[in-house]
Amino acid sequence: MVLQHHAQLVCVNNLLKGITYRASPNQDLRPVSDDISGIVIHNISLPPGDFGGGWIDDLFLNRLDPTAHPYFEPIAEIKVSAHVLIRRDGEIIQYVPFDKRAWHAGVSCWNGRERCNDFTIGIELEGCDDQHFEQQQYMGLVEVIQCLSRTYPKITPKTIIGHQHIAPDRKTDPGPYFDWDYLSALLNK
Repeated sequence: MVLQHHAQLVCVNNLLKGITYRASPNQDLRPVSDDISGIVIHNISLPPGDFGGGWIDDLFLNRLDPTAHPYFEPIAEIKVSAHVLIRRDGEIIQYVPFDKRAWHAGVSCWNGRERCNDFTIGIELEGCDDQHFEQQQYMGLVEVIQCLSRTYPKITPKTIIGHQHIAPDRKTDPGPYFDWDYLSALLNK
């Protein structure tokens, strides 16, 4: 289901209503179930710079074929997930209910708190560090953020960060082509 613009997304039982849900096994309980207080924005493409295939699903669902591409061999056994993926065309897919911990941030620290998976929601944008993101992705991201802000009141524009901000020694995403000012302007409309 491609969603390019909704009047208002709704979260029901920690899932986005009307959005494709594919349950990732890469999730567990949050240490404090009601401490959802931030959003981490990432980018992902598999292989890097290749968009539109099913490889991201395969990675998050633990079925990535290590022989399908040389890039996949060293990552096929990694157990990772995100709560939400927003594809280039604006399609939104959810993999982990928001009250559960997705495995998106890894070793991380933000505002003096380590283990950012414990208290954040991970949103992946289909993309890479060296290409601009699509307008439909920004629109979908704003819709998801607005829904999450209504559902989880600790989430505010000040609690939206990039993976590069919480793991600067090892991560660069969402990268220099992600327009933080544009996102802020859209959220403040």
